[in-house]
Amino acid sequence: MLGILVSSPERRPPPRRPPLAVSALGTFGTQLAVAALSLVNVLVIARSLGAEGRGEVAFLGTIAFLTSQLASVGVQQANANLAGREPELRPSLATNSALLALGLGLAAAAIVALLIALVPAVGGGLPVELLLCALAAIPMLVFQTFLVFMVRADYGFGVANASMLVVPAVTTLLNGTVALAGGLTVGRAFGAWVIGQALATALLVVHVQRGLAGFGRPNAALARRALLFGAQTHAGRIMLLGNYKLDQWLVGSIAGQRELGLYSIAVTWAETLFYLPTALAGVQRADLVRASAREAARSAAAGFRAAVLATIPLAIGLLVAAPVLCVTVFGEEFRGSIDPLRVLVPGAFGIVALKVLGEAMTAQRRPLREAAAIAVAFVVIVALDILLIPEHGALGAAVASTVAYLAGGLTIVLLFSRGFDFPAARLVPRGNELPWFWSKLRAVVDRRRIAADAGESEAGKA
Repeated sequence: MLGILVSSPERRPPPRRPPLAVSALGTFGTQLAVAALSLVNVLVIARSLGAEGRGEVAFLGTIAFLTSQLASVGVQQANANLAGREPELRPSLATNSALLALGLGLAAAAIVALLIALVPAVGGGLPVELLLCALAAIPMLVFQTFLVFMVRADYGFGVANASMLVVPAVTTLLNGTVALAGGLTVGRAFGAWVIGQALATALLVVHVQRGLAGFGRPNAALARRALLFGAQTHAGRIMLLGNYKLDQWLVGSIAGQRELGLYSIAVTWAETLFYLPTALAGVQRADLVRASAREAARSAAAGFRAAVLATIPLAIGLLVAAPVLCVTVFGEEFRGSIDPLRVLVPGAFGIVALKVLGEAMTAQRRPLREAAAIAVAFVVIVALDILLIPEHGALGAAVASTVAYLAGGLTIVLLFSRGFDFPAARLVPRGNELPWFWSKLRAVVDRRRIAADAGESEAGKA
């Protein structure tokens, strides 16, 4: 299969840099669409299988996703920097990514399988065949992650966004169809998710082959470079993912699948506050890699201020609407999700800082500073999870997450300020970032409209 993909590198023109406002809003819009489709999918599963069934599906997804990120060893971060700064390396980077994903993914799956065999509670009491299905998906998920970062380094945000959208679209369609026929089970729901991930990965492979210099010969020296840089970022990224997902694994293992089902609904709504900073950090990365330290600091600070201002009304909306979102949408069985959701909301401001400012540190080849801030959050969340989940379940996990996110956010603000010699006071929102961002977007739209009108005028003369 690899021999079919390998092709001779082609000399391609430099990528056209799209306007930041358009890219950020396009990515944010995609994430909102993903969230909407995911919500419908969660609703279908929750209504069909109840809180426990929803918890089991969430548990399987957490195992597959979290393990795949553990297995990546940070190679995706190296792909983003190397593909942006040294585009001639992309063909070898792509092939190396395929080989590394296979090896690292299989090794990680074997380790988790052994761990479940030794400590059955790690598997949440789920059937062996479902756990094996989750483990089998890990190499594919690792490969997908590697390719997404390469594609974004070439400003391929449209393709990256499409790959994000494929998963919930396919999963919702399949689960909805099976549920209407009365045949939805935990295994079928998770299988639909795996199919969606496979199609998303295939889309990225096709784009890399046809639009991103293709797959070249593997390069051992380049692989060592990627692994070395990735190792520096990996601990921080894994701890960040631990902040997002480890609590769900712990809730399922300690408090049971029903409690995880309640908590997963609260997390589903709370994570809508993460979409804007995630979108902004993702589209800024390609520029930050190429920028000077001073330019990177200014751009990241402006993005941070805008993201904070945009998050405030969204957070207030979630606090007020929590009963409707949890009970009216999902049913009385999910009333226990209301308080965890409200507790999770303030933590979003810590995530804004970790996402936007942390991405700037890594893009400027200072990954250990970002890792230090994430480490603070990770230590706090693990300690509080162990302390609070046994007695308080979902609510205890929510308290742990919010405290940890805020602690990590404050730490990255201090490290960003010192690392870039950038006054922390300039990170305080001033109220004019959102109008500025909107004006940039309108200027782009106006220019395109003028160009289109001019083209129509010329065509009329002809």
